[in-house]
Amino acid sequence: MNQDALSEKKQQIRKTAHAARKAQPDKDVVSQQITDRVMQLPEYTAAKCVMWYVDVRDEARTRQALPAAVASDKDIVIPYCVDGELELFLLESMDELEVGMYKILEPREDLRNVKSKKVGVKQLDLILVPGVGFDARGGRTGHGKGYYDKLLENAKPETPLVSLAFECQMFDEIPMQSHDIFMDKVVTETRVYDGIGRDGSNRGDTA
Repeated sequence: MNQDALSEKKQQIRKTAHAARKAQPDKDVVSQQITDRVMQLPEYTAAKCVMWYVDVRDEARTRQALPAAVASDKDIVIPYCVDGELELFLLESMDELEVGMYKILEPREDLRNVKSKKVGVKQLDLILVPGVGFDARGGRTGHGKGYYDKLLENAKPETPLVSLAFECQMFDEIPMQSHDIFMDKVVTETRVYDGIGRDGSNRGDTA
C-alpha cells in the first residue's frame, strides 16, 4: 500500500470510528465497564506508576475512574500538551485539574512547574493510551498528530501499553507503518485483546 493510499485508508478509519464513537449509547456505563477491566489487569495491579489520560470529546471516559486511581497506593500521572509535546504531571487530587484550551481538563497552570509534580517517561510502569481506531493485533491510529508516538518511543521497553476503546472502535485491520507502535492490550467493554506490543515480530507495513 503506497503512502497516499495508506493515509487515505487511515483517514477513512478515523472518520468511521469518530462517527461510531459519537453514536455509542450509555457512554458512562460502558466506560465504567472498560476502566473496571483495566484496573483488574495484572499489568495494572503490578504497576507502581501509571499514566492515565483525561478523556476528551467522545472517547471512552476515564475521569470517573480517576478519583479511585488517585486514592490508591499508585502514583497516577496524566499528560498535557505543551508546544506539540506531551509533558507528564503527578496527579494527587482532582482539584489539581482545571478546564483549559479546547475545554479539556488539564493540570492547573500554577502547579505545572512545581518540581515534585514533574514526571519523566522512564518512571512509568504502565501507560494507558487513547486512540481513535484499533485492531485485534494492537494496531492503533490516533488523530494523526503524533503526540503519543513521541512519548511512547521514549518509554521503558518493558512498560506495557494499554488502550481503552469502545468495541465499536475495533476494525479488522489498522494500516501500520514501520514507525507505528502496536499496543500490548486493547481493552473494550466486552473483551481484552492481546496485541503484538513493541517487541512483536509482526511489524512493518501491512499492504
